[in-house]
Amino acid sequence: MRQHRLEVADVFHAHQEEFLQRWGPVVSRQQHKALRDIGLCRTAALGAHLQQCAACSYQDVSYLSCRNRHCPKCQSTARDRWLSRQAASLLPVAYSHVVFTLPEQLAPLALRNQRLLYDLLFRAASETLLQIAADPRHLGARIGVLAVLHTWSQNLRHHPHLHCLVPAGGLALDHSRWIASRPGFFLPVRVLSRLFRGKMLAFLQQAYKKGELRCLGTIANLAEPCQFRSLLRRLRSQEWVVYAKPPFGGPEHVLKYLARYTHRVAIANGRLLDLANGQVRFRWRDSKHDNRIKVMNLECERGGDEPGIELKRIGGASGSAAHRNNARRSEKEAQHDHRFGCRAGDRRAHSRCALPPHPPSSKADTERQYRNRRLRQQHRRSGIRRHPEDCTHRRAESVSVP
Repeated sequence: MRQHRLEVADVFHAHQEEFLQRWGPVVSRQQHKALRDIGLCRTAALGAHLQQCAACSYQDVSYLSCRNRHCPKCQSTARDRWLSRQAASLLPVAYSHVVFTLPEQLAPLALRNQRLLYDLLFRAASETLLQIAADPRHLGARIGVLAVLHTWSQNLRHHPHLHCLVPAGGLALDHSRWIASRPGFFLPVRVLSRLFRGKMLAFLQQAYKKGELRCLGTIANLAEPCQFRSLLRRLRSQEWVVYAKPPFGGPEHVLKYLARYTHRVAIANGRLLDLANGQVRFRWRDSKHDNRIKVMNLECERGGDEPGIELKRIGGASGSAAHRNNARRSEKEAQHDHRFGCRAGDRRAHSRCALPPHPPSSKADTERQYRNRRLRQQHRRSGIRRHPEDCTHRRAESVSVP
């Protein structure tokens, strides 16, 4: 008999009641629903299908799933549909992967004002890309952007950042032709970072003057105008992180990466190791130290001023092992991905019409160089000597893109 593997639902079953007794008054309706649905998913409480063999009368029971977007066992079909739609809209050009990250000083403010701060993040990032790309000194074209919000890091701490998949080129401002960026280069990162910082701080200042920001709990001191201005000065004096590089493996690889988070919870069941003595252990990848795999221990019930952070670590329940996961915006609260510029609405058709008859060589060259480099590294490790172009064609034929 196959051994039962630890799941997020097991953590909920073990500690949901004590968690709700302590933090119930501050848990939102969407978080309550996620707790309930994930705990009941594929159990008799939601019903089942009974299948019976016509020959031997063998019966098999298939329990129904909850179909909650935060459940690690559901939404595979919805995710695949989303991935297929996005892959079908990709243009035959090179792409760039751009990431805009909010400084950690803004994370508590974003946690208290999720709808507002995340909308401002989308707005600041999109306006930054569109404005810099339209500048004749850089690209002089109207680009399109697919932006997807992530609100957590690998160790499930609150870490708001925006992933943007952007064609490395765009329509001329008069819509007469397609303008491609230089091979291997899209837009200057430092210019993007400075403009993004200025726009985000300006939007925050406007929201504060209008009284739209809630400053409660650990950030109650920001209700004082002098304290808020001091925060803005500190943020203005530091560099903001903006990442922009060609996507490894092509844009389809980035889409597959993003699809894992658009219709799933922040952690998969496969990363959970054990639950014992009121603690849960799971694996995480430390990107700051060469992507080393580490193990984190979390107490299932721990005090703190921010219970909203604690529940979100695993999926919607049970103290510190549960609160961080629901930090991601629920489907009913906000849209998780946005399209800007040429990717918005029917403008994608105009973008395709403006493309040259044959796809630019920059995409093919970039992907071929990447595949050849990876194959050479693998061959060096294994001692195999083989012509990289032959391996590239065979590998490309074996990879299916939705």
